[in-house]
Amino acid sequence: MQKNFERLASDRHSKARRGSLTTAHGEIDTPAFMPVGTQGSVKGVSPRELRELTAQIVLGNTYHLFVRPGLDVIKHFGGLHNFMSWDGPILTDSGGYQIFSLAKLRKITEEGVEFQNHIDGARAFISPEIAMEIQLLLGSDITMTLDECVSYPCEYDYAAQSAEMTTRWAKRCADWKRQNEETAKRGLADSMLFGIVQGATFEDLRKESAQAIVDIDFDGYAIGGVSVGEPQEEMMRAVECAEPFLPGDKPRYAMGLGTPPQLLELIARGMDMFDCVLPTRLARNGTAFTAAGTLNLKNAEFILDKNPIEGNCTCEACRGFSRGYIRHLIKAEEILGLRLITLHNLHFYLNLMKQARTEIEKGTFDQFRKAFVTEYKTRDAVAVE
Repeated sequence: MQKNFERLASDRHSKARRGSLTTAHGEIDTPAFMPVGTQGSVKGVSPRELRELTAQIVLGNTYHLFVRPGLDVIKHFGGLHNFMSWDGPILTDSGGYQIFSLAKLRKITEEGVEFQNHIDGARAFISPEIAMEIQLLLGSDITMTLDECVSYPCEYDYAAQSAEMTTRWAKRCADWKRQNEETAKRGLADSMLFGIVQGATFEDLRKESAQAIVDIDFDGYAIGGVSVGEPQEEMMRAVECAEPFLPGDKPRYAMGLGTPPQLLELIARGMDMFDCVLPTRLARNGTAFTAAGTLNLKNAEFILDKNPIEGNCTCEACRGFSRGYIRHLIKAEEILGLRLITLHNLHFYLNLMKQARTEIEKGTFDQFRKAFVTEYKTRDAVAVE
């Protein structure tokens, strides 16, 4: 596999790393947050705005794009980059998590997953090889192996069987890529393939899964099956169990995580890349992120508030608009209100990663992490769609 990751600095008091990941569509500074563009779009935000926010990579969802608009449409437009007018790197997940969420509509076998899609109920099938072929057609810079994401809680025996099958699927993905990259288009040879560690909340399974996935030799490694309803301490333990067995010279991706304090805690545990829907999802419910915690701008306390969402913030929302005005937009169901909070939240997450990188370079990340986590408060219950 390729050598595309360079570690530039390390924190003295934790496992935090500052690095650079080179892809066919540009370099990514790590630690990195990847805005989620499930259906080829980060909700409410244009590619131009993403660039202005200094986003370096976005995430696309293999399952959703496979179902709609379909591979023929994306192929007609010359791949996902052209289709969505984004010239930076794209990571696509394999669809494993979405298939996990379709528990009542799917059947898992050694060959792959047969499922009914969530739009019209049509039957479909994804195998490890098909997952790779889909991501090739999308033109992804970073592709993911097909895995099974188990639910929480999960019986030990099922978690063990699932992790072993995930390893076998990972081997099939790697074999398919090696066998096809010589004859395929440039996109396949230039793309990276990340393997995914599973094992639920069981320490020995996480260790065994990490060792087995690393033995296959991927360009990077992801820790999956976290943030599926387990307590935070279990989530952190799953990462801690796997991390020692992941190569230090390759990128590490904690999938589907998390809140701002969680991201800093995971950076301290040696993780480099993150994606999470919270910045955009909570924005659509009127919730903004700040260094002091979350604010629910629907609350009456903000009716006459002339302050920006967060003082000293340089995002478009904070440069030009008050909390009171944004609250009015939200209550009046004006789209601008949702967009302004979305822009602010993405800016906050991306800027947090920039701060983390700077603190690692300075050798002060651990102090920064502790101070941030201490000050951060979640003031309102997290809203979901």
